[in-house]
Amino acid sequence: MSFSLENIIRENVKGLKPYSSARDEYVSDSSEMVFLDANENPFESGVNRYPDPQQRSLKAVLADQKGLSSENILLGNGSDEVLDLIFRAFCEPKEDNIISLPPTYGMYKVLSGINAIQNREVLLNEDFQPNMEAILEAMDDNSKLLFICSPNNPTGNSISEESIIKLLTSFNGLVVIDEAYIDFSPNESWVSRLSDFPNLVVTQTLSKAYGMAGIRLGICFASKEIIAVLNKIKPPYNINGLTQLKALERVLAIKQVASEILEIQEERFRLLWDLTQIKFVKTIYHSDANFVLVKVDDANRRYKQLLDNGIVIRNRSTQPLCDNTLRLTVGTPNENKKLLEVLKNICDE
Repeated sequence: MSFSLENIIRENVKGLKPYSSARDEYVSDSSEMVFLDANENPFESGVNRYPDPQQRSLKAVLADQKGLSSENILLGNGSDEVLDLIFRAFCEPKEDNIISLPPTYGMYKVLSGINAIQNREVLLNEDFQPNMEAILEAMDDNSKLLFICSPNNPTGNSISEESIIKLLTSFNGLVVIDEAYIDFSPNESWVSRLSDFPNLVVTQTLSKAYGMAGIRLGICFASKEIIAVLNKIKPPYNINGLTQLKALERVLAIKQVASEILEIQEERFRLLWDLTQIKFVKTIYHSDANFVLVKVDDANRRYKQLLDNGIVIRNRSTQPLCDNTLRLTVGTPNENKKLLEVLKNICDE
């Protein structure tokens, strides 16, 4: 493979100059300054000033934790904004295409539709691993993005390292590895391999392991050159000040986050075992995430029974290769106990 970033950037983006906001022009050194540059309300409310458009404090902590430079990081309003920016920077509407690997995260398909980009879906095999031959056949000169969710949603399994390396070395566009659930997995993040593959992009989120779904903070890790392209088109103040503050507090709470992850992993193990005692559960799939996918006798019926008993889960039966499957998020010990009680009761019924 001969990857060239220049060859996949949209022509209108190449010459684009990013909007320069007032706070881009001034970096605070904690000195007393009079701010008369951004037409803000001068009366202090805690949020009367525009936030740092480059999220420097938060990026500095993330960069230190990941062993990267801040120039390797882009932050977005959830991973969905990050993914949308990638589409808009590298895919020409009505000309280019992307490759996704269902069953997988549904926003890849949604974003391809929003941006008028063809989505070439190549089903995973029965082991929920990439069908390498079919993927290579689906590629052409206009294939700009390949999405790999690992651990995968909704199946919970990790995509093999061998398959990912083969795709990275044979795909002439960007390979985007969505690691929303990586913190629950025993596998190492692909962030550590950024320097090995110039076309590698990794997305993560604070919504899962960090318990910050309500603040909407997604993270993109890539080469400095790729991040520079994305910075050209991102909104100037896309991460608000309150989000930056709460995110910074949480990423610094390393021990607390690690403790919660460990408890979720222990509860996942317990849940996997308990589910073997439920007669209508036919298959329990391996999971490296904070959820478990199970095949049951009648997913629609079991979903409704659980809902009637106050348990909200996801029925994934409409997804390819997921006939009669339910996705169960690992909750607190008490929540998981209630889930098992309800499962046993409806099983007895």
